[in-house]
Amino acid sequence: MNPMGAVWIVSIILIQGCCMVFCAEHDYGKILHLSLLFYEAQRSGKLPPDNRIPWRGDSALLDTGLKGEDLTGGYYDAGDSVKFGFTMASATTLLAWGCISYKDAYVDAGEWNRVLEALRWATDYFIKCHISPNELYGQVGEFSTNSEHWGRPEDINSTRPAYKIDIEHPGSDLAGETAAALAATALVFKSEDKDYSELLLSHAEQLYDFANKHRGLYNDAIKGATEFYESTDYGDELTWAAAWLFKVSSKRYYLDEAEHYYMQFRLKERPNEFFYNKKVAGVQVLLAQLTKRQDYVEAGKAFCNFTVLNQQKTPKGLVYIDKIGTLCHAANVAFLCLQLADEGVNADLYQRFAKQQIDYMLGSSGRSYVVGYGEKYPTRPHHAASSCHMMPEPCTWTEFGLDRPNPQILYGALVSGPDENDFYQDKREDYVYNEVTLDYNAGFQSAVAGLRHLQLKGISLLR
Repeated sequence: MNPMGAVWIVSIILIQGCCMVFCAEHDYGKILHLSLLFYEAQRSGKLPPDNRIPWRGDSALLDTGLKGEDLTGGYYDAGDSVKFGFTMASATTLLAWGCISYKDAYVDAGEWNRVLEALRWATDYFIKCHISPNELYGQVGEFSTNSEHWGRPEDINSTRPAYKIDIEHPGSDLAGETAAALAATALVFKSEDKDYSELLLSHAEQLYDFANKHRGLYNDAIKGATEFYESTDYGDELTWAAAWLFKVSSKRYYLDEAEHYYMQFRLKERPNEFFYNKKVAGVQVLLAQLTKRQDYVEAGKAFCNFTVLNQQKTPKGLVYIDKIGTLCHAANVAFLCLQLADEGVNADLYQRFAKQQIDYMLGSSGRSYVVGYGEKYPTRPHHAASSCHMMPEPCTWTEFGLDRPNPQILYGALVSGPDENDFYQDKREDYVYNEVTLDYNAGFQSAVAGLRHLQLKGISLLR
């Protein structure tokens, strides 16, 4: 064989091998199923009879407000037992957006009713927390107290501190994001349960009015949140909430408000990320969808072009925005650019980018970062309850440090992910790599739904 022939054969083998790793189709329907199991594993309160997580039971049934208000329910934020309203709301908005855009993916996977239950588990809790037009509970439990205890939420047997925003202690960001979550979910339920949809919209409008009239940052009122989920501005949340209220209600007033705030808070500049504290890119894309105006389209396009073409990437191609929640950041921008692609903007480029990013997380990088999916997935997520044996076996800090896989598989959880060089270590003690949270899975799940939607439309991204 001549040398050139050998080169061609080697090249073909390498290309085919690359396609086996990078071009294979993943089971996106199964991923939707698993991700919803993760949310079920994070439930707080009285669990339903059809609970699918055998190692979870009723928990935190004594959660109450300052005047005894019922604050049971909702979701635990991460591997601990604290309920943070700001990130719970942000995650709910992204999940709802995915449902609005890609219902067919959930229906095809047999998960539509389950995702409705997941949304309602959050919004029922937000309604409980919204005790009056200008009062909203935004946190139950304290991380400082919780960090002293490593174990199951089922072992919580006392009341916990609860913190709220009100007229004297406003939080436009928290109230605005919760309004957005309720409005987006109201749109999902509009054709499913009209009465419930109207209830959600009523609370959303009250919370938007509260956020608008009484300005402030929620972490000035709820001090403990600053260390974990600091908010640095509220202009994006006010605009975001107004845009979602227009989308569900068609009331021109809300669009006028959103466009006014867009200019007032200078949201036309290109951001570098999209997550719970920075929603500007989401605002740009949502307004582009709502109005079709070219300036919003160009703003969203600038963000996605930068992300796809110029943002820092790991050697294996993962967008690298931050070392904390690496995969969450990548999944969020993948979802957002899928939304812009749905508007016909650089569709092929953005769809291929989204598939590359999500498939990296599912195993095309050489390992899966979703617990319970693929041949090589994380077995030691930084998650207290899943590190425990079944009750009534005790669970303490001893379990935290044991060099073994978690006894309970936290199906569907997306871990924080690798560093800028694709390095990752599956160690429970290292939260930088192995943290799991509500917001990590939200954009990821909605992006997966988007990719399944493309498959169902017959759009192949393999070529």
